[in-house]
Amino acid sequence: MRRRLHLITGLILFSYVLTHFINHALGLISLEALESGRRVFNLLWRNPVMSTALYGALLIHVSLALWSIYRRRRLRMPPWEAAQILFGLAIPPLITLHILGTRFAHEIYGVNDNYAYILLIYFVFSPGLGLRQAITLLVVWVHACIGLHFWLRLKPWYRQALPALYAFAILMPVFALGGFYFAGREVARLAADEAWMARAREEIGFAGADALAVIKGLEIAILSTAAGLLALSILARWLRGVFNRRRGVVHIAYPEGRRVPIAAGATILEASRGAGIPHASVCGGRGRCSTCRVRIGQGLENLTPPSDDEAKVLKRIGAAPNVRLACQTRPTQDVEVTPLLPPSASPADGRKRHIHGAEREVAVLFADMRDFTSMSENRLPYDVVFILNRYFAAMGMAVEESGGRVDKFVGDGIMAVFGVERGVAVGSGNAMLAARRMAERLIEVNNALAHELDRPLRIGIGIHSGSVIVGEMGYGRASSVTAIGDTVNTASRLEAMTKDLRAQLVVSEPAVRHAGLDLSNFPARDVEVRGRANALRVRVVKNALQLPVAADAPAAARSRSR
Repeated sequence: MRRRLHLITGLILFSYVLTHFINHALGLISLEALESGRRVFNLLWRNPVMSTALYGALLIHVSLALWSIYRRRRLRMPPWEAAQILFGLAIPPLITLHILGTRFAHEIYGVNDNYAYILLIYFVFSPGLGLRQAITLLVVWVHACIGLHFWLRLKPWYRQALPALYAFAILMPVFALGGFYFAGREVARLAADEAWMARAREEIGFAGADALAVIKGLEIAILSTAAGLLALSILARWLRGVFNRRRGVVHIAYPEGRRVPIAAGATILEASRGAGIPHASVCGGRGRCSTCRVRIGQGLENLTPPSDDEAKVLKRIGAAPNVRLACQTRPTQDVEVTPLLPPSASPADGRKRHIHGAEREVAVLFADMRDFTSMSENRLPYDVVFILNRYFAAMGMAVEESGGRVDKFVGDGIMAVFGVERGVAVGSGNAMLAARRMAERLIEVNNALAHELDRPLRIGIGIHSGSVIVGEMGYGRASSVTAIGDTVNTASRLEAMTKDLRAQLVVSEPAVRHAGLDLSNFPARDVEVRGRANALRVRVVKNALQLPVAADAPAAARSRSR
């Protein structure tokens, strides 16, 4: 609820600021356009409903900011977060007098706070206040843009929209300041005319000395109250730290033997930041992005269960029972943790499902280009890369059309996995279809590159099905979901046999049986596979184009294979 209120009130305040800036920008046209825009602006924001929403949002947003300062266990934070807090704290001293001198003066003393009134003060009577207001405009806008950026960056579409939004974020305050400046110069020119100035004074109805004294006193009172509340939040935070330290110290054990002492009740992410340990947290510790997730070792049983919000995020990424969000987990006893993402994790990494180790029955396909070394030794590197990319694209499409997933490209070889989600029977049939589609695609590649090649490209394919361990393996940017186990090794060995057997495909009998295909017309052989105690029966297929197509094969690939 606190996060939702913070977001909702922030959006209300941003809407007010944005429409205010648009109104300012009309000053680039004329003072009359500025005033016409102001009438629309007041119609929108100076009615009872929107006024209540605006000032309520302002009070709630400030209160939540003070609460967040109190809740923070450590003052060490990323630079962007520190900038947002500092800009936010600078807003009340900068904007209070402006609010009192416009809306308050209008409601209490009947001042007509039109643009002529405001611009006379800022460009004629007190240019220093005008400079202060220009700084206020920039501070408010930067604070708002930082908040919006770290909310929207978790959205899948945000990366594509970022250039346009970035341009908007720069141009909007430029237009607003430009309109403010040019309209101010126009008012300063008009103020030199005594007749215009007399009409303006009569129309505006400037507040008297007594009213100005009241406004100045209110400014001091409001800022003193805000400063007192800020000091109270910091003091309460310090007292809580003293109390927690008396309750005891909790040690967080990190990989490589690092142990960090923290007061009971602090989050794991706060422990990392306080100790200077790089720890990913795209959303800034708000429990939304999942990039701070950690695997819990010893001490898991002593942690309180995840909150509803944390549980929702963990479910979204398919986390194992021993995975928690570092920004939401507050150990009260010693605990062992391992961060699962590198400190440089991106918003896209936070959206990836966390696939922990699981044993599954799948089909594995290996494919390798024949005589690649001799083909490439007399070619320029650019030509070799061009040919390989055309080949990989064709083979990758063949795998994906057949319902599989390319696991990795190694040199000129390809590993693909089928049936991770739908089971080994469907996966084996799809792997057979992929072999046929790869043979078809290879012909297309050879035809397209006929003028580039001395002889057509050839491939060998091995397919085997059985039990594997599937999980996210690797480190940092090099981590990916992959499969390991005897089934993978066997499929690789079968692919290597295609050269000696002079065949395009060698497929194991278990894979044929799982696929439910009749390959009795193809030669059967019992082969010795390194790493296996017993011989393995395989089918030798000279040309994968001769393979039958399973009835439940993916429609797109099946239609292409007719």
